[in-house]
Amino acid sequence: MTANSRCSAAEPPGLETQRREIESLLRECELRAGDSWYVVEHRWFEQWKEFVESGDQNSSSFPGQIDNTELFEDLDSYHLKERLVENEDFVLVPAEAWHKLLAWYGMVESHPPLERKVVDLPSTLKVEVYPVEVFLCLHSNMENVITSQFSRTDNIREFVLPAGSECRLWMKSSDSNCERLRNIHMSVLDACLSSGMTVIMETRNADGTWPSSRPQIMNSVEEQDSYRGQPGVCGLTNLGNTCFMNSALQCLSNTPPLTEYFLQSSYLEELNFTNPLGMKGEIAEAYADVIKQMWSGRHYSVVPRVFKTKVGHFASQFLGYQQHDSQELLSFLLDGLHEDLNRVKNKEYIELRDADGRPDQEVAEEAWRNHRRRNDSVIVDTFHGLFKSTLVCPECRKVSVTFDPFCYLSIPLPVSKERVMEVFFVSLDPYAKPVQHRVVVPKAGKVSDLCSALSDMTSVPPTQMVVADVFNHRFYKIYSADESLKQLFGLFEQQEEQVLLALYLRERSHYRDYGSGSSSYGTSLFGHPLLLGVPRSSCSQEALYNLFLQRLATENTSPCGDTSKTSDADTSLEPPAEQPPQPSETTEEEKEEDKQEEACSPSPPPNEQPAKRRACRKRRKSLFTIQAVNSNGTTERGMGEGGTQPYVAIDWDPEMKKRFYNENEAEVSVNICVCVCQQTTVQLQECIELFTTVETLEEENPWYCPVCKKHQLATKKLDLWSLPEVLIIHLKRFSYTKFTREKLDSIVDFPLRDLDFSGCLLRKSLSNGEPPSRYDLIAVSNHYGGLRDGHYTSYAKNKDNGQWYYFDDSKVTYAREDQIVVSIMHTTDTELLGQCPVGLLKSRYLSINL
Repeated sequence: MTANSRCSAAEPPGLETQRREIESLLRECELRAGDSWYVVEHRWFEQWKEFVESGDQNSSSFPGQIDNTELFEDLDSYHLKERLVENEDFVLVPAEAWHKLLAWYGMVESHPPLERKVVDLPSTLKVEVYPVEVFLCLHSNMENVITSQFSRTDNIREFVLPAGSECRLWMKSSDSNCERLRNIHMSVLDACLSSGMTVIMETRNADGTWPSSRPQIMNSVEEQDSYRGQPGVCGLTNLGNTCFMNSALQCLSNTPPLTEYFLQSSYLEELNFTNPLGMKGEIAEAYADVIKQMWSGRHYSVVPRVFKTKVGHFASQFLGYQQHDSQELLSFLLDGLHEDLNRVKNKEYIELRDADGRPDQEVAEEAWRNHRRRNDSVIVDTFHGLFKSTLVCPECRKVSVTFDPFCYLSIPLPVSKERVMEVFFVSLDPYAKPVQHRVVVPKAGKVSDLCSALSDMTSVPPTQMVVADVFNHRFYKIYSADESLKQLFGLFEQQEEQVLLALYLRERSHYRDYGSGSSSYGTSLFGHPLLLGVPRSSCSQEALYNLFLQRLATENTSPCGDTSKTSDADTSLEPPAEQPPQPSETTEEEKEEDKQEEACSPSPPPNEQPAKRRACRKRRKSLFTIQAVNSNGTTERGMGEGGTQPYVAIDWDPEMKKRFYNENEAEVSVNICVCVCQQTTVQLQECIELFTTVETLEEENPWYCPVCKKHQLATKKLDLWSLPEVLIIHLKRFSYTKFTREKLDSIVDFPLRDLDFSGCLLRKSLSNGEPPSRYDLIAVSNHYGGLRDGHYTSYAKNKDNGQWYYFDDSKVTYAREDQIVVSIMHTTDTELLGQCPVGLLKSRYLSINL
């Protein structure tokens, strides 16, 4: 006997009782969203009604087991026939009635119960007879398709996902268009899934990428798959003036609590898709993808192209490839991440209250509670603090006290009207050594003022000077005389009727340049760049080779510098002796080479035959090759040339450089140039104290006094009340007035450890678990250059191994602690980021600089 046979069913009550109970349930049961109803074949139900109405247990109208055979297309798949009509082909009974009928009569063996949900459709409730039937497959195996049925009220999360893997879902319709199912917390109905669609389940790769949109990476797939590096030590490709974005991303990437939050996929449970102030979770997801790739340990460098596109989509100011401020990007990103991850789904209106004489502790606690009622996210947990704002009316002396949250501290720098500049004068005379000079120039002056001051010391006319920025072995800008003074490191004399070449030194690598995406062997800059005046008639490859070699001899004690004499270098570069070539006709091309050599050679030996020189030239191996490059010292496209200045690189073979280039001697000039300190030095604590001093509001931003009933230029004072776990300090290096806009170049001296805020923190007593008032440095964003140009880099401390690294777009190198402050002081532009792990006695801070 089967479990569904009549004998196995419970003993049913009398026929009248059956009729009365079922009819009562059908009459009184109301449709409620989410309730279960059951589909019963109409013929069987009608026969049951005839049976119970007969009152005869032995009536021939006995219906037997519940049989829905007529409702199925076939008995293999048990799919319902299409276009079945209620009360003609089937009836719907509530769950309680179904379970009574099943207990009394049983069901045909192997038939599935046809349970259906009540769904809340727009303006109506309805039993969902036909559920959504979708095809499920894995992205890695799209040939293996499983058919599944889901109610429109089912949550997307109920789809079968591989255990222990981070997945995302794609919805594919019959026209082959794919759309991402971002919000897995919504229902099938809200996701607009319909029968016949395919849902593709995609699992994140071990390297942090997604199979469907694997981003371009800096090395080949084969090498990438085998590469294993320190997680987090990963460069970011410059997509074209995106160094500001890369610098900010590297600093946030090395902020432990935020990075752990994303690496552990905690963000998936907190994505807010309905926040009108957010970005539908897209910024948070794009940021998570970048972080997971950077911390997979499988990339030398990644391309944040998708992230850049998302940022430009939601913030039009970042569209295109213009240079921006890293602080501007960081501010947008922190706000976007907060709103995308805000745990508050419906923000209530809260009216702000003035202190009105109440104690600071009471007002501060009220302000923080109100803030958390509308803002609750990992960003608030990690970066938000509270400061006290005090406004005093100059007329009625009304005092207004409020407590406001902050995400970072924008602190001012002292402003001076003059600057002392130590500059490096390099003459075009190849035998003249560079000389260092100290000059005093107007803060708001022009480059011409600097040239005039230097002219008094060098007797070189100002009109024959060229001013350039030198940083990281390259020229970042060559200035015109009418430009405003900025941080300058090089001064060069220029002669008429010459081409002024910017000369970079590069070393060829034995390995391919994964940083450029090129299949050719890579190069790295070294030494300090030079400006070289070259006669327009002497710009051939060989002439330039000899001129460059002569110039290098003045910077370097290498024996290869003197091309007019036979030297050990020349001898050592000779290949083994060969039989002299047989006389032959000189080609026109060779004759032209001989003419150029005669015109360009500094001092050819007398009576030397051109053919002989040509034979020696062909036997001799060059110390370096010459390559036209852009202003960054690379041949990459889309990096921008920054003007019409010609840039040339000389590429050294590593063996040749080791044998014939004296780095110790040459680097003396580099150190003098890089270590120039032309600004006054201030302590970071002084800037923080300046942040908390009383100031008068500007006319463009007055305060409305509730007593005077008019706008007043009130005095304002900010004080720190409570500090966050991670403190971001932004140095306000840009000074704005109605008529001028300049960048402040004061050197800010800051500690790597124990940055103490206890002296300027109003709240003295801290409860258990609150961040302390001392911070250690974990990351720095640097800016080099002026208002309209420059370059961003960053230093950061890896959260796993405690090692400092220097991030310059796709290039990442080790850094020592003693390099950080020194290097930052030489760029003169810094912002600090610090972190304070909860429960520790010390905090850490981070800096992002403009």
